[in-house]
Amino acid sequence: MLSLYKTLVRPHVEYCASAWSPYYKKDKELLEKVQRRFTKMIVNMDGLSYEERLQSLNLWSLEERRNRQDLIEVFKMSKGMTRIRFQELFTMQENNKGTRGHSLKLAKLRCTHDCWRNVFSNRVINVWNGSDQQTVGATSLKVFKTRLEMIKKYKDGLLHGLIH
Repeated sequence: MLSLYKTLVRPHVEYCASAWSPYYKKDKELLEKVQRRFTKMIVNMDGLSYEERLQSLNLWSLEERRNRQDLIEVFKMSKGMTRIRFQELFTMQENNKGTRGHSLKLAKLRCTHDCWRNVFSNRVINVWNGSDQQTVGATSLKVFKTRLEMIKKYKDGLLHGLIH
């Protein structure tokens, strides 16, 4: 049942998530409701809370998956794995040597219009800057994804809700 969900349902829910990420809380909840309902259908899961079901099924919430995908895209850009260059979208923070966290911190541009706050280059900055040096300094994409898994496992909540 879980593989059926991952194969047939989740791709539709996550379609174009890197280009369009829901801005309004009601839209996020509407998408999350699909996964919430499906996890209840799995045998022996109906009595558990949504968070417990996610944990026992080893699933990420859809918001965490969107944040994870955004971080993966930024990592690829920083390592030159995409056509889009890191410098084309982001500005590095000045004087990164004394800052907490890591040396690849990004400067967040001030948005005067609400519509620009959810654009990829703005929404990903808080989560990227909140990551540690080990994660952003990973040598490969596989190592980076493994570090994100470890963050999810041990620092639950880091990837959830940091964007807005």
